Amino acid sequence: MTLKELQEKRKAALLAARAICDAAEKAQRDFSAEEREKVKGYLDEASELQAEIKKKAADDDLRKQIAAIGDGIDLVTTPDQLGGVPAAQKGTIGQRFVNAPAFKEWLERFPNGMIPTSAKGIMSPPVEFPTLFPRKTLLTGDSDTSAGAFVQTDYTGIYEPLGRMPLVLRNLVNTRQTQSDTVEFVRQVTQVSQATPVAEANVTTYSGASGEVSGEKPEGAMSFEKVTETVKTIAVWIPATKRALSDASQLRGIIDQELSDDLNEEFEDQLVNGNGVGENFTGILNTSGILTQAWDTDLITTSRKAITTLRTTGRATPTAWVMNPADMETIDLLKDGDNRYYWGGPMREGPRTLWGYPVVESEAKAEGSAILGDWRKAVVWDRQRSTIAVSDSHEDFFIRNMVAILAEMRAAFGVIRPTAFIEVDFAAGS
Repeated sequence: MTLKELQEKRKAALLAARAICDAAEKAQRDFSAEEREKVKGYLDEASELQAEIKKKAADDDLRKQIAAIGDGIDLVTTPDQLGGVPAAQKGTIGQRFVNAPAFKEWLERFPNGMIPTSAKGIMSPPVEFPTLFPRKTLLTGDSDTSAGAFVQTDYTGIYEPLGRMPLVLRNLVNTRQTQSDTVEFVRQVTQVSQATPVAEANVTTYSGASGEVSGEKPEGAMSFEKVTETVKTIAVWIPATKRALSDASQLRGIIDQELSDDLNEEFEDQLVNGNGVGENFTGILNTSGILTQAWDTDLITTSRKAITTLRTTGRATPTAWVMNPADMETIDLLKDGDNRYYWGGPMREGPRTLWGYPVVESEAKAEGSAILGDWRKAVVWDRQRSTIAVSDSHEDFFIRNMVAILAEMRAAFGVIRPTAFIEVDFAAGS
């Protein structure tokens, strides 16, 4: 059977197996026992044919290599195959040597064409064989018909994702749980500030006359406001075929991780920048009442003044700075008049700090300003941590053997004391 016939027969077996699979898949059912046996038989037949195809292809390749290596060499060796080829070009290398005219002429110098056993130091004339060392075919690893046919791909199983920004704000803020769709807390608006030294009373009935001391204590006052924050939902989904999830088991884990990471990135961005419109959180930078520190002289001066403002106006002790990596780089590279790094240079050890307070780098904070604050005064209420759900009920996914993989989380966020945070301008002249 020729190579082409083997290939056609293998194709027919695979098509027959594929037809049974398509029928079962269209009917949304498993194989019957009879179908399973048929499919197995077709696959066995295809495997046997594949082995035969490889053997025949290997034989053909060997023939091609023999022809290529022997290009220009007369490989005829039997008398009945010599035909009309000149004697000097017939047979093996040895036969062609003894039939060469130069060798025959030299041999005739001896009686009866026989070299006597007593002859010493004789040497026959050289006989040239122009095609004794023919042009060789270079073996390379680039071609499947050369050494490349023996190169095996090394499948490592390594998967390297693109990478995402580090998530840090969850570790700074307070986290609590809620079982409701809204959370309420009370925020103090004004505090008692009426306290004063009071003299002892010297009259029982105070009339206001000169010299009388009422001894009356001042009445204090304070006010509050009730703040309500609603639970928001952050979600994302991706379509996939059932076959893809079944055939590539690693794929499901990759999808779940990607969806979960995307949720957390969006949530971190909302904690800082959410504008409070629609289903957006109200982030720290858009919370009414936070303090601001304008640019003053340079970064060092501005950042130090921000600490003073937060402590004296906001009455808060900061727990950390949050700034963009580019701004932290600018601070790290600051030098004094003697070209020395203010903050110790590249060999500095220990945690990153600015004026003694830890620095946390986050890409959620845009370049050009930083946030200094008591991050315990920002609270996340978890209603539903990140979850992954799979369903085929989306549109026509059921009849197309597709599923929707959905990731979502629900939470509320609020700043319980806005004056515990200050936005610090790091851009000169802005």
